[in-house]
Amino acid sequence: MHIFVINSGSSSLKYQLFRWPQEQPLARGLVERIGLADGRLTHTTLQPDGQEHTERHTLPIPDHRTGLEEAMRLLTNPETGVLPDPADVQLVGHRAVHGGEEFREPTLVTPEVKARIRELFPLAPLHNPANLLGMEVAEQLFPQARQVAVFDTAFHSTLPPHAYRFALPEELYTKHGLRAYGFHGTSHQFVSRETLRYLGQPDARVITVHLGNGCSMTATVAGRAVDTSMGFGPMNGLVMGTRAGDTDQAVIFHLVEQLGYSLDDVKNLLNKESGMLGLTGHSDMRDITRQLNEGDPRARLAYDLYAYRIKKYLGSFLAVLNGAEAVVFTGGVGENDALVRQLVCANLDFLGIQLDETENARRAPGIRDLSAPGSRVRVLVVPTNEELEIARLCAAV
Repeated sequence: MHIFVINSGSSSLKYQLFRWPQEQPLARGLVERIGLADGRLTHTTLQPDGQEHTERHTLPIPDHRTGLEEAMRLLTNPETGVLPDPADVQLVGHRAVHGGEEFREPTLVTPEVKARIRELFPLAPLHNPANLLGMEVAEQLFPQARQVAVFDTAFHSTLPPHAYRFALPEELYTKHGLRAYGFHGTSHQFVSRETLRYLGQPDARVITVHLGNGCSMTATVAGRAVDTSMGFGPMNGLVMGTRAGDTDQAVIFHLVEQLGYSLDDVKNLLNKESGMLGLTGHSDMRDITRQLNEGDPRARLAYDLYAYRIKKYLGSFLAVLNGAEAVVFTGGVGENDALVRQLVCANLDFLGIQLDETENARRAPGIRDLSAPGSRVRVLVVPTNEELEIARLCAAV
């Protein structure tokens, strides 16, 4: 059968088509700048021999439905398409960011489930509305298919209370759900399970480090999450592209009471104007690397701060787990930025982490072992594939 996976954002939409149960990717695509006259659609067809054919289109994409319809036009193209008929899609999997405490497993989308996702909008106002919109559009385009929601927060539902509770009055948790939920769960789940298979140790302790525009870390035992760096929302923890990560709460009061910021100003500052962007003027690590190579001291500080925060969480998670069999880097930055990995792993030999500098600098596809000989903890790069993990979870449902 065919499984179509959708990751719907506020102004973008990623998709991937799989043939199942072979887990064979047939096509993937990205729709960007939805709502604008110069929308962009990048569509890649994957051949069985590994060859790829990519085409790029600029066209008006007024809404998500139009974006999906354009994607289906390319998928079913008589000459270059890989899907004879949209009716051949039996399952549509959706990324949903926030499932609260209720959605701990992949869930068939029903009117009741959609209503509950709508009720969770305040917990993920930038993500859940777009996720729900993707579900509603897909229901119209694939009326014959079952729709399944896969929640980012579900993987972290195994955290113990002492890890997810805040030291706040009890009723703020029992009545209002104030607790750490964790995010990037689909990526952490995929990477941790791939690592267990690679190691051949089903009970291994693994720390996954997801570094993209958003960044988070998760401590796992036997593929189950026991702690994570993100909290109630996706702003906490590591330094990110535009998000500040951990910030002293007193800073917020000072911004409001002394500097005249509104709460909306503070939210925008911490979400969209901070992190690497605030430190350097750029949110893309490739731009910051160029600054660094040109000798910009702001880029040097940003890299050091970015890696230092990862190292602090790494130390705390090693304490929580009483050691680890592997530390795994993933995501666009984690997989491709050798300097970040070098800075994070430097001077951790006391903890059993030693990086092979030559292997770290080498680029290669697939899972890579960057550990130096004698390193007690394996240092790995495991490319993430959230769409494949969503497809696997949907097929299980």
